[in-house]
Amino acid sequence: MTTIIGLAGSLRAGSFNAALLRAAAPLMPAGASLDIASIKGIPLYDGDVEDSEGIPPTVSALKDRIAAADGLLLVTPEYNNAMPGVFKNALDWLSRPPADSARVFAHRRVAVIGASPGGFGTILSQNAWLPVLRTLGTQPWFGARLMVARAGSVFNDQGDLVDEKIKAQLQQFLAGFVDFVKS
Repeated sequence: MTTIIGLAGSLRAGSFNAALLRAAAPLMPAGASLDIASIKGIPLYDGDVEDSEGIPPTVSALKDRIAAADGLLLVTPEYNNAMPGVFKNALDWLSRPPADSARVFAHRRVAVIGASPGGFGTILSQNAWLPVLRTLGTQPWFGARLMVARAGSVFNDQGDLVDEKIKAQLQQFLAGFVDFVKS
């Protein structure tokens, strides 16, 4: 069984990206599963806190889950034409201490998708992740892109993905990413 761990980059209860991540779980191809994780509870990174208290338990637990998975799916909002600070902060903590970063990220196969209420989807935030993923030593998948634009029209009030075209695109994206992870 191929396991992908997914992280949504928003803390908002009604997040379109958390909804997109939840929609992905039942669309995973046969022989693969999606482990939905959260960045909630990760404090702002502070090197003094790291030095005096070590890695927070929420961060350690998430690092172990990522290290145990076969691949990582980042579901990113776009804030001010880039990735959200809270999401970047989470990855900053997850890469600490530097001696343990390779266990979590080196050669980890990663894909990035996202949803936005705007008309351009999350193209700029997805692009903003590339130097970060390169620095962490991951293997990003470039086989497809999924940038859900006008997300308010593809999810209902309960956060369910109701647009069949987007659902089919998501399913195709997941199948391609899982093939990449297995290769």
